[in-house]
Amino acid sequence: MRPRFIILFVVIAVALSACGGGQPAVTSTPRPTDTPILPPTLTATPTVPLAILIVPADLDTEASNSYQKTVYDLTQASGFRFQVRNELSPTDLEPGLKVVIALPPDPGIAALAAAAPDVQFLAINIPEVSAGGNISVLGNTAQTDIAAFLAGYTAALITDDYRIGMLMPKDNPDALRALNAYATGMAYYCGTCRPLYFYSWAYPQYLEIGADEDKANYDAYADILMLQYKVQTIYLYPDIVTPDLETYIGTTGTSMIGTMSPEQRPAGWVMTIQPDITKAIQNAWPDLIAGKGGVTVQSPLGLADIDPTLLTPGKQRLVEQTLNDLQAGLINTGANP
Repeated sequence: MRPRFIILFVVIAVALSACGGGQPAVTSTPRPTDTPILPPTLTATPTVPLAILIVPADLDTEASNSYQKTVYDLTQASGFRFQVRNELSPTDLEPGLKVVIALPPDPGIAALAAAAPDVQFLAINIPEVSAGGNISVLGNTAQTDIAAFLAGYTAALITDDYRIGMLMPKDNPDALRALNAYATGMAYYCGTCRPLYFYSWAYPQYLEIGADEDKANYDAYADILMLQYKVQTIYLYPDIVTPDLETYIGTTGTSMIGTMSPEQRPAGWVMTIQPDITKAIQNAWPDLIAGKGGVTVQSPLGLADIDPTLLTPGKQRLVEQTLNDLQAGLINTGANP
């Protein structure tokens, strides 16, 4: 019996395995799809915009560094690249260039602007370049009446008994306007400006120098103001300024205010009232990077060459506030009484 049982067990086991306890695995082949598989697209890296400052190789180092720092700071804040060059040709214009700021002499602004119509150019004090198209220029920055008013205000502020004077060219309408503004500036500070001493003249005193006068004689005119009229602070109109005159007045202990920086600052030089080109560039920058050009940029005035022993920090703040009010149109200069 036992062998039969074993044989029967084996037969049943074989039959069950044949009936398929498990089906063989079927490997499926993926069907082709109608949607093509595209390779990844390469995206070009955008070019970082570029600004170039053109400065002459022989520019004063201090001035050159100041302009470079100004434009560098602007480019960094705007996400621009920055380059400084002494010259620029149409072949140097690259696709990412957006702004060019140029100091004299003229590097060929007209040709550069024509070769790069999408680039904005700003010409700083380059007389032969005019505004238009993609060229902007720094405009007439003399502002004679504002400078003269501020000179009169400052001279009265720092001078005992308001004994101030002015040297100016003869028969010059602009100089006469400046004289009016100078006197108005003095009155703005001191009101009626009545002297403490009983001189028979009023301030400010002034002397006119003829165009045919020998510059060697300018000292004599200064002597009249200083010795005869007791003037202690003199405003030098730019047309009659010479280094020799500045040096001579400086040796007398008399103070001076001017609108042109001396080649070498003499004794007694209080300050220079001149265009603030740095501020002008900063003011023009937003329009330049926005692609807006062809305009004349007005440069605000600023103070330079300040002697803190003659114009103390506290008095300087008063002068700067008055200058701000003048340029904001809050004060009438009185140039045209």
